[in-house]
Amino acid sequence: MRTFFLATILVCTGFVLGCRRNSEAPMKVANASPAITATKEELAASNLTNDRTTDSAGPLKSRSFTFHYRFKVKDLKPAEEAADSLVRVWLPSASSSDEQSVKRLEADAPGNISENVDDQFGNRILYFETKVPDSGEFSVDVPYEVTRREVQRGSSRPVGPAAEKLDETGRKFFLRADAMVPTTGKPLKLLDMIELMQDKFACARQIYDIVDNHVSYKKEGTGWGRGDTNWVCDSRYGNCTDFHSLFISLARSQGLPSRFEIGFSIPTDKPEGSIAGYHCWAWFYTDERGWVPVDISEADKNPLMKDYYFGGLTQDRVTFSVGRDISLVPKSASQPLNFFVYPHIEVGGKVLPKENLELQITFANEA
Repeated sequence: MRTFFLATILVCTGFVLGCRRNSEAPMKVANASPAITATKEELAASNLTNDRTTDSAGPLKSRSFTFHYRFKVKDLKPAEEAADSLVRVWLPSASSSDEQSVKRLEADAPGNISENVDDQFGNRILYFETKVPDSGEFSVDVPYEVTRREVQRGSSRPVGPAAEKLDETGRKFFLRADAMVPTTGKPLKLLDMIELMQDKFACARQIYDIVDNHVSYKKEGTGWGRGDTNWVCDSRYGNCTDFHSLFISLARSQGLPSRFEIGFSIPTDKPEGSIAGYHCWAWFYTDERGWVPVDISEADKNPLMKDYYFGGLTQDRVTFSVGRDISLVPKSASQPLNFFVYPHIEVGGKVLPKENLELQITFANEA
């Protein structure tokens, strides 16, 4: 298992300027939140074919597939000075854990790849250097063989004796604020007038419901997708990053160690093809159950699976990294990354604009 650093709608009154709440019982109000909008690809990747709607005592499922983390760097300009032509590339690397077995295959890249580990979260980071080619472009392909296992740690699952124990250092680490994930201030107004349960698992479910009722899945305009808790608190919409940042802020504020996890959803409507973009979810910790997952954005898109996604994750995904504010190894010229799922590339000591990066990520089910 990856080693870590050791370690009810409540309606916003009036036009949402803060995160004010009243004491109404939880309910979804049609005109209180932006409508849910999702692309065809996102719905295909949202695991709607999974036949579970709650956590159950049936056998856990698994899925095996090949995964190509492929991208193209393009429109690079030749440089007169050698230092300005140096290209440095950092990639997150999927690795084995309790939830997935991963074998990284031989990569195709214009440089020798080294594998490093960040000392906070235990993320594996691939790194190589190259020069700006005469063609102004190059491609990279890092293939994997993955078997992903379903996770069910919801209320109907018995608590086993092997629940992971978090030591005091790890507890403090996963209770601290991140740059965009505060544990004080505006977000806590969502908890005003709410009597939270003393039982930590029950409290986490209350927070899960509060976030799902407050936020709708929608990608519109600017600001979404950064995992900025204060922004989503006001906007009341966003993508998976925004949902789970708010959850983590609220959970940590109530003494629930929580962590962010990111990777990709694997489509369920086809045996192979491209993957449109990343997906993320969160985990919280209780002494009785260990680490428990939540996927609130998927629950928002598919309400029939709301109970399932509190404590459950389908097998149709792969994890690439954990945490926020990630410091790259070897050290980069930039500040710590907000989160790490796409390549980080620097040319001549400057971060490559996203317009110069073309993602070509694909999967294929194993027979």
